[in-house]
Amino acid sequence: MTSRQRPLVVLVGPPGAGKTTVAALLAERLGTDVRDTDADVEAAVGATIADYFVDAGEPAFRVEEAAAVRTALAEHPGVLALGGGAVLDARTRAYLAGHTVVFLDVGIAEAASRVGLNTARPLLLGNVRSQMKALMDARRPVYEAVASHVVLTDGLTPAEAAEHVMRVLGMSPTEEDTSS
Repeated sequence: MTSRQRPLVVLVGPPGAGKTTVAALLAERLGTDVRDTDADVEAAVGATIADYFVDAGEPAFRVEEAAAVRTALAEHPGVLALGGGAVLDARTRAYLAGHTVVFLDVGIAEAASRVGLNTARPLLLGNVRSQMKALMDARRPVYEAVASHVVLTDGLTPAEAAEHVMRVLGMSPTEEDTSS
């Protein structure tokens, strides 16, 4: 590849914000590809994120995650969704500079109800609401710092959240898009 590709938009946010689902809807509406760095990490390490996180530890996982983000930012021209904790790594925050980043925000209650008792999310084991509050208290300032735009997803369907993202990016949804 001779010219550097740039994602149209990068979605960040906590577990339960809808990054993967909204990214797929955005890509479909924009006629482009979608990529999720969580899937890239799983392919690279040959294990689920939950298993790798437990087996190798968070520091090793964050190294793999930062490498996946760097690669995806360099070569993916479509819609990119990052893992919820990707922005915690200083390397990832530096890689995001200059990109269009949308923080899909979500309230604690809504995020906890969306995530439920999902044991595939190692940082949310135990009391999901309590863990989610602690996670969001620590991460919200970081999400806000890397974001070009913020879209609150509380009370929105994934399709409505995708429409809001398109609006903040100046890509008004078509009549057909709003009927879903």
